[in-house]
Amino acid sequence: MFKKYRILKWVSLFILSLIIVVVSFGFWFKSLIPTRDVSLTSTSATELAYLVNDPVPYRGKILAVVTSADTMGNSDKSTGYELTELARAYYTFQANGFEVEIASPEGGEPPVVIDDEDMGAFDFAFLNDSIAQHKTSHTIPMDQVMVDDYQAVFFAGGKGAMFDFPNNMAIQTLVRNYYQSNKVIGAVCHGPAALVNVTLDSGQHILANKTVSGFTNKEELLLISDAETIFPFLLQDKMVEQGAQFNEGVMYLDNVSHDQNLITGQNPWSTWSVAEQMIQQMGYTLKKREITAEENAVQVLLKFHEVGKQPAKQLMENLLVDQNRPLDRVLIAKHGIIAAMKGELGQFAALIGLVSHAKKCEAKSAKI
Repeated sequence: MFKKYRILKWVSLFILSLIIVVVSFGFWFKSLIPTRDVSLTSTSATELAYLVNDPVPYRGKILAVVTSADTMGNSDKSTGYELTELARAYYTFQANGFEVEIASPEGGEPPVVIDDEDMGAFDFAFLNDSIAQHKTSHTIPMDQVMVDDYQAVFFAGGKGAMFDFPNNMAIQTLVRNYYQSNKVIGAVCHGPAALVNVTLDSGQHILANKTVSGFTNKEELLLISDAETIFPFLLQDKMVEQGAQFNEGVMYLDNVSHDQNLITGQNPWSTWSVAEQMIQQMGYTLKKREITAEENAVQVLLKFHEVGKQPAKQLMENLLVDQNRPLDRVLIAKHGIIAAMKGELGQFAALIGLVSHAKKCEAKSAKI
């Protein structure tokens, strides 16, 4: 009896200790996450120095294409185009002298996906931009697009693109014509779904022997475990099936493939890079832009995955202390959570350690 009592006592103490550790960790982890700057929500385009300072002369038009699909196939999951992918490309093109017009397979006002946690100054400015909002609520139907009016086309992502981009004949015709006339084609995340059924006049598939990127199988299946039954195909599989050399980078980090006039990005964090490489491919010098806090965090995460924690910490110190540049701690914390979801507890601990180090670097920088 007494032995049984002692076992119950130790089990109870263990459970209590575990609860205390978990709760304490939760409070500590929460302390690492900075308070959101609510003033960002009221950002206007006129406040973005990248747009208003040193204006670039008019260079022509670029067409941005977004999905019209509001649900994922026959499921009850809602979808649309990703606002951040459209907004950041839109302002990159605009700052570099291009007028951007927006089209969708059905025209009119397409559904939009807004992830509050990923929103930054450019994204809120886009929501507060009356001209941009008029364009997004009155998109041009793809079959009414005047294809000769544009120097390039950019396909924004959003899971809806998997359902209405691949079989849209107007999209296929535009992509074929642009590729064969050496106009620039850019696509990010699920946007490369616009390429999967395009056949050139030679009879060869546009993706044959091309190095491309897009939302990976691993990225898709981590977020939607039953994606193979919801989507008509997994984007990575389909691109490889049609002859592409698929360039897979680190999950949820910037990765771009540039194969002649075809520029494709892996996920939303590739949007800036895709848009800027499109402009360079058109033969223009990029307007200088201040790198965002999110992009700096991406560079730290890439360094972590490439060469380890210590070089990532050194890069972080260089950015925050030596250069006094912003860094998005939240994004690094999210990647820690992703590691935990994948069962990579050692990597989880290392990434949370980076978040803690970032907080210390910010405090040190504030004292200088």
